[in-house]
Amino acid sequence: QVQLVESGGGLVQPGGSLRLSCAASGSIFSRYIMGWYRQAPGKQRELVATIKGGGTTNYADSVKDRFTISRDNANNTIYLQMNNLKFEDTAAYYCNARHLLTVTMNYWGQGTQVTVSS
Repeated sequence: QVQLVESGGGLVQPGGSLRLSCAASGSIFSRYIMGWYRQAPGKQRELVATIKGGGTTNYADSVKDRFTISRDNANNTIYLQMNNLKFEDTAAYYCNARHLLTVTMNYWGQGTQVTVSS
C-alpha cells in the first residue's frame, strides 16, 4: 500500500504561481510512474503531468511551458510548480502513483484545491 499526501494548494490570482508537493510513503519512484491529475467541478479527472523513474516527463498540452513536475528522491516527494496560472487551472489536484507492471497497484492522494481567482 502506498500513501500519498499532497500539500500546497490555495487561492492565487491569475498570472500567479503555486507549488504543490506530494509525499510518498517510501522509496517508490523507481517502480512507479508518478503523476499529477486534476478535476474541476462537473468535469472528468484529467492528466496534468507525469514523471517516470528515469526522469522522463509528460505534460498535458494545456499546461506545457507553464507547469513543471519534478521529484526529490531523497525525500520521496514530487512537486508540481505551476506558473502563470489561469482561471481554467482551478481544480482539485491529485497525486497519483501507478506501478510500472501491475495495473491494480494504482494509488491516489486525498487531493488539494487550487483556485485561481481575481
